[in-house]
Amino acid sequence: MPEQTLVVVSDAHIGAVPAETEAALLDFLDAVPSLGDSLLINGDLFQFWFAYRQVIPRRGFAVAARVAAVARRVPVLIVGGNHDRWGDAFWPDQPGIRYAREAIRFEAGGRRVHAIHGDGFPPRRGLRPLLQRVVGHPATSATYRWLHPDLGVPLANAAAPLLGGGPASPAQRDRRAEAQRRWAEAAMRRDDSADLLIMGHTHAPALVEVEPGLTYLNPGAWAEGLRYATVHGGEVRLLEYTS
Repeated sequence: MPEQTLVVVSDAHIGAVPAETEAALLDFLDAVPSLGDSLLINGDLFQFWFAYRQVIPRRGFAVAARVAAVARRVPVLIVGGNHDRWGDAFWPDQPGIRYAREAIRFEAGGRRVHAIHGDGFPPRRGLRPLLQRVVGHPATSATYRWLHPDLGVPLANAAAPLLGGGPASPAQRDRRAEAQRRWAEAAMRRDDSADLLIMGHTHAPALVEVEPGLTYLNPGAWAEGLRYATVHGGEVRLLEYTS
């Protein structure tokens, strides 16, 4: 059997990016079956997503429909991010999609993969982690569901900078990316049950050989440069999409 290829994308933030960035993502999703044999979406596909029982958020409809279409051709794995972790009741109902709210482990591309979005790693103290725990509580989701989407979605968008962090300076981004890399390396040395740890969240692309056979990957943000990655035959590549 020929080696299979895993395609990885993260941090598209659809709903908060220019129309051309979303259009490029739709083209990319159409191309995924020719780029690889499975797709991992590692958090923050949307700037905001909530799994209503009867409706789909309008600004996410086109992308959600395209992801579902891709899943009819190749397996799709989705990890929730700090902006779109309320997908439990939607994604698992779509054939071909495996969804995990926090983290997922699987084998693909010749690797044993552990994928997490990356918010909360390394653990932080302060107001934002507390707010994220409150927002992520089942009681909060149950209460939020009673809000009409025309009220609830703008409210969530307004709260997004507080929950996910506002725009970072280059120095702040570098510090966050470095902290994530150090945490990832330590985590892999403690537990080598996975030989490829994939994270997102910082928007900073990284490919680090922690030790021989142990690799840390952050594909970077689709929202910033149309970045993605592939894993094939154990080899990991950082790429930028061109149609």
